[in-house]
Amino acid sequence: MTAEASQAGSPADLAADGGRPLRIALLTYKGNPFCGGQGVYVRHLSRELARLGHRVEVIGSQPYPVLDENEDYAGALRLTELPSLDLYRQPDPFRTPGRGEYRDWIDALEVATMWTGGFPEPLTFSLRARRHLRARRGEFDVVHDNQTLGYGLLGDVGAPLVTTVHHPITVDRRLELDAAATRQRQWSVRRWYAFTRMQKRVARRLPSVLTVSGTSRQEIVDHLGVRPDRIHVVHIGADTGLFSPDPSVARVSGRIVTTSSADVPLKGLVFLVEALAKVRAEHPGAHLVVVGKRPSEGPVARAVERYGLQDAVEFVKGISDAELVDLVRSAEVACVPSLYEGFSLPAAEAMATGTPLLATTGGAIPEVAGRDGETCLAVPPGDAEALAAGLVRLLGDPGLRARLGAAGRERVLRHFTWARAAEGTVARYREAIADAARPAGAAARRRPAPAAAVPAADASAPGAPAATAAAPAAEAADAYESRATC
Repeated sequence: MTAEASQAGSPADLAADGGRPLRIALLTYKGNPFCGGQGVYVRHLSRELARLGHRVEVIGSQPYPVLDENEDYAGALRLTELPSLDLYRQPDPFRTPGRGEYRDWIDALEVATMWTGGFPEPLTFSLRARRHLRARRGEFDVVHDNQTLGYGLLGDVGAPLVTTVHHPITVDRRLELDAAATRQRQWSVRRWYAFTRMQKRVARRLPSVLTVSGTSRQEIVDHLGVRPDRIHVVHIGADTGLFSPDPSVARVSGRIVTTSSADVPLKGLVFLVEALAKVRAEHPGAHLVVVGKRPSEGPVARAVERYGLQDAVEFVKGISDAELVDLVRSAEVACVPSLYEGFSLPAAEAMATGTPLLATTGGAIPEVAGRDGETCLAVPPGDAEALAAGLVRLLGDPGLRARLGAAGRERVLRHFTWARAAEGTVARYREAIADAARPAGAAARRRPAPAAAVPAADASAPGAPAATAAAPAAEAADAYESRATC
């Protein structure tokens, strides 16, 4: 009998998988549940882990996560706040704290890094988390880090460590450098993304890495140098109870919906704006609703003005879950124009509502959206002409919209739900706990040879501000917010 089995207790005390309920510390240095993949991941995964019978303590920094409490798992889910100095808060981003706000040397490091144009939060949160976890040694069976990848998480953190890497931030860095128009901008991007060097060093030393797609897995191998046999794909998904079809919500003629947390090259929003200008020649009523903050300057703002689309592009921010779902339901087309995604929650959520999807083939999007013409329309990333052609086709063909919408919903239900994600994550927790309990060297001998590839979900699928301390506050704040995503 294993040590875990001996502690299982009565059958009534078992978790959903028949094992002993686990005590999980889930770390997130950034937890906004309404903007950015990290906060959404923590919110939904923690809820589903609690539903499976485990005790989950989310340990996070500002913006703090919002957890989904429910009487079905009352007491199994809690939030512990591990505050930073919150240097990027609104309405005073890049602020200098008052003398009385400094608590220790970690606070001083956080401010000094910000002053020199760097992004300190992954490092400083990891240092605070290590101190917190070591003080509570024995209280957790496993520690799950949500892409902090800071030096503080190396070594002993009081329990076996599992880390989720949604995608390497080096991808964001490369795309922003490619889009930088001046040497000063390039220097600023490099300075901001200096923390990615730390993340590379940390990632290579991690015993167990989870990621959300086969594409991200390969990027982690290529960009971070992590051994393939240490990386496990656990697909995430949509809240299919919330994101569901509702015939009582009327479709708005010509409405296109997309999600873009900020004006950054990665999201490809500027290409969608350019496409909309072309589409309106055939469909004058076509209009775009962007879930995200309206940029006051930058490529998207300039494109909206250049094409005279001020009345045809609307930005909405701070809406509730119910309002977001109804907005997606009301659209004739949902669009994901990203140049790259490690998974694409907006794609899965739109498909779950039965709204037809037009998406690029950037990164892991095809793993989620499926084949062109079967569950979505797919176009190359960075191609406004192709986006326009796809929009024209969908807006002009109600039958195609209905067919793709139904097939997309079915695909999400089969492969991409948070319940499935939680089950797969628990399996990796138990494996990490078992590996940690083996004598030194035994876990390494147990690991299989590196795998050559990870398949997509099924056979139908195809394989931080860049600102210096002297940057204007408005530009820096917008740039910071854009990096609040996964």
